[in-house]
Formats: sequence, C-alpha cells, structure tokens
Amino acid sequence: MISRALITMLAAVAATGALLWAGAAGPQKGDGVNGFRWPEGKKGAVSLSFDDARTSQVDNGLALLKTEAVKVTFFVQPEGVQKRLAGWKQAVADGHEIANHSLTHPCTGNYAFSKGNALENYTLPMMARQLDDANEQIHKLLGVKPKTFAYPCGQKFVGRGNEVMSYVPLVAERFLVGRGYLDEAANDPTVCDLAQAMGTAFDDMDFAQIKTIVDEALAQGRWVIFVGHEIGPRAYQTTDTKVLEELCDYLKNPSTQAWVGTVEEIGSYVKKQRAVH
Repeated sequence: MISRALITMLAAVAATGALLWAGAAGPQKGDGVNGFRWPEGKKGAVSLSFDDARTSQVDNGLALLKTEAVKVTFFVQPEGVQKRLAGWKQAVADGHEIANHSLTHPCTGNYAFSKGNALENYTLPMMARQLDDANEQIHKLLGVKPKTFAYPCGQKFVGRGNEVMSYVPLVAERFLVGRGYLDEAANDPTVCDLAQAMGTAFDDMDFAQIKTIVDEALAQGRWVIFVGHEIGPRAYQTTDTKVLEELCDYLKNPSTQAWVGTVEEIGSYVKKQRAVH
C-alpha cells in the first residue's frame, strides 16, 4: 500500500520535471516570433544591397554610407568595377561586401537589352562560366572572393520549353547566398532556401513605403534584403539619397530592434543558427 505522503512526493517530482522540460523545449528568452533566435535585442534583420556596380553607387553612395556607418552588399559585374576601380577599392576598404552579379548579366530575351544575351540560349555549363569567370575577375580587380550572388533580373533558369533547367544548384555549390529580385516577401530564417533568398526592390520608394516593409518583416521575425540600383535623386531604378539617409537612421535606432548587416554576414548567421537547432 503506497502512503499518501509518498503519492504527494511523487506528484511534486513529476510536476517539477514537467516544468523543467517545458523550460528547455519551449520558447526561450531571445527567441523570435517564429522561433528563430536573432542576436539579443533584435527582432529581425535587414540587408541593403545594390546591383550592377553602377557608378552612382561609389560616386554618391560611399560617402553617405560612411557617414551613416552602415555596411551594404554590392553585387557587381567586373566591367562596372573597371569603370570606377578606385571607388570600388574604397568600397572594400570601407568594409562593404563585394558580391557576384555574373559576368555579363544574362536575362530573358524578352527584355530588349538582353536579346543578344538571353538565358533562353544558355546551358548550365555556360552559366557556370558566368559565375566562375566573374568571381575570378572580381578577385583580380579587388582582392576579394565573393561569397554571395544575385540572380540578374531575379531569373534562375537557362534554356526554353522542355529543356529549361534551373541554375540554382550551380549557385548553391559556389555561394553562401543567392539573392533574387522583385520578390514579394521577406525571408523566414527557419525555412528560406539560402540559394534563392528573396530580394525586395526599394528603388523609387519613399521612406514611409520602405518603413512599412521593414516593420512588417521585424514583426514576423524575418530578414528583408532590399535591392537597389542607382543612388541619387529619386528617379527610375534609383534609391533616393535622402530616403536612404532616413532609412539608415531608422534602422540604427535601438528602438527599431533591427540587425543591419551585409548579405554574407546575416546569411552566415542564419546558416549557423540552423546548424545548432
């Protein structure tokens, strides 16, 4: 016959064990709304990226970014780097990430500018050379080896019809992150495919529009990767300098609780966090 005192003791031990298990398995301090643990005090992450190695990025952007103390990712083509080589060397010295945007920027031939360089006419070996030759030339010009890649036009295929193939596996073999373009959502760090991370355009927007995107991503514990082209007065495919200043100030404000980092920096963190959980 088990005594009442022993039953009471066993019940207490069981309850204590249940509480300890819940504490270990349940949400912990610092876990985000989606269960992903961002660095302490951060609700989500934001990367600013710019494509094509356009001259305005170094002529107008570097001084602004230095004043704001914000590091960004420049997805470059070697030809563009050569046009402002001193400026791109300064970008490296300032601590910005230099990343790969292919050798000749092939996109669908439906775009007039790419009709003679159409993805529909590419094969996987041809695309592999685009990636590898760009990496080699960027390294020769700037002394850095790109760790991330941005798909030109956000397109990830070669060929046409029943011979279409994805070149995402080529990117996954070579890079930590492959970033898209004109995507409609920020990246959920628990499930996103780093080889085809979502890229959100922010050219031509005012600060209120961009802030809405940031706030929504942070509320969901996500990582938004913004994509711009020119830096200067507001115009087509241009991130307005005043808006960029406002955005940097907002992101750096501790109350925003955003982690601002390069695509490589945040991509590396996401990969490591997944490995330990």
